[in-house]
Amino acid sequence: MKTFEYDILSFPMTRKASLADMQASLNAKGAKGWEVVSISSSEFANVGHTVFLKRETTATGSTA
Repeated sequence: MKTFEYDILSFPMTRKASLADMQASLNAKGAKGWEVVSISSSEFANVGHTVFLKRETTATGSTA
């Protein structure tokens, strides 16, 4: 049976280079096996983007 772990990243959009920073962070996570599941954006109070990621884990004690 597949199992997953999850991570949440937050990216405030307060600088012009923020999207480039976001891309670099997501590329680094992707290189470690993380996959973006969803992105939530907010225009209020410069909250920016919240990114939800997951990656498959190795099940301990698995017979498969």
